[in-house]
Amino acid sequence: MNKVNEYYPKKYSKLKNELISDNGFQRLGTNFQWSIKTLSVKRLIFLSYCSFFTFVALFGCAGPGSKNTQTSDSTAVAADTSTADVTKDWKIGVQLWTFHVAGPFVQSVAKADSAGIKYLEAFPGQPLGGDMKDTFGIRMSDASKAKIQQLLQSKGMQIVAMGVISPKTIAEWRQYFDLAKYFGLSYITAEPLKNQWDAIDSLAGIYGINIAIHDHPRPNPYWHPDSVLAAIKGHPHIGSCADIGHWARNGLDPVVCLKELQGHVFGVHLKDIDSLGNTKANDLVVGTGKINYPPVFQELKRQGFKGMFSIEREGNWDNNVPDVIATVKFFNEQVAALK
Repeated sequence: MNKVNEYYPKKYSKLKNELISDNGFQRLGTNFQWSIKTLSVKRLIFLSYCSFFTFVALFGCAGPGSKNTQTSDSTAVAADTSTADVTKDWKIGVQLWTFHVAGPFVQSVAKADSAGIKYLEAFPGQPLGGDMKDTFGIRMSDASKAKIQQLLQSKGMQIVAMGVISPKTIAEWRQYFDLAKYFGLSYITAEPLKNQWDAIDSLAGIYGINIAIHDHPRPNPYWHPDSVLAAIKGHPHIGSCADIGHWARNGLDPVVCLKELQGHVFGVHLKDIDSLGNTKANDLVVGTGKINYPPVFQELKRQGFKGMFSIEREGNWDNNVPDVIATVKFFNEQVAALK
């Protein structure tokens, strides 16, 4: 997929070096010198009634059946339920790069649909196909965008993300954000230039669409979480697209990487490989290779991750729909095992 050719520093260092007084209440009115003998029987009865109703007013509303107590309890229950059911927000999708060899965008969508996939990560540059002559990206005609939207709606599908992109200018970034807004994307998968971090974080805030930095194998500038953390620092709308397979190719432990990026993971790429620590490792169906996936899913659940898992099968190009179906089955089994 797209690679970043711009110069970056080779190494980013780790970013880890970084009354109430209880004196009691003073009583007021200490000079009251009422004498009980001067009070009439009627005044005593009147004061007794006042004391009774004052007690009810002050303490009755805070009793066990009060609305305030019920609200507090219901909030607590809701928080616990949200934590327990975090996996209900997980989406299993596919990066359309998976099908790019077999055909254009419309054919890739058909393949994803046949695999039962409803969530997509598109990639710019893919020919659209059908009666459309342009490619998916910022230069698509309005007519083509409308046709793509109609196609997706007819199948009950949606584009959640797109990438991997590496725009050279901020003006180009704006065009990608406009495209992302048109299709209602949650995030853009990218490998941005270092001197763009401030500007694109601001744009992401304006558009309400996050930027998820993707990791490719070494010597990609974002191959290690430290470089992604450098980009994230001071940029709340920049996070990570955690490519589990590429971390393993780089000899990194995916679970450790996820922990380093806790709270900043916007999306995940699912793939598997036949050897660890080998940047040229062959791609395999998820769950059949060397990556130990159960701890990966467990860690993402612990973090409260609420995003999309994009299947990215980079092999068996002409007949990989069964591979995608097998990955969906594996994913569902793993998620079920977490509960």
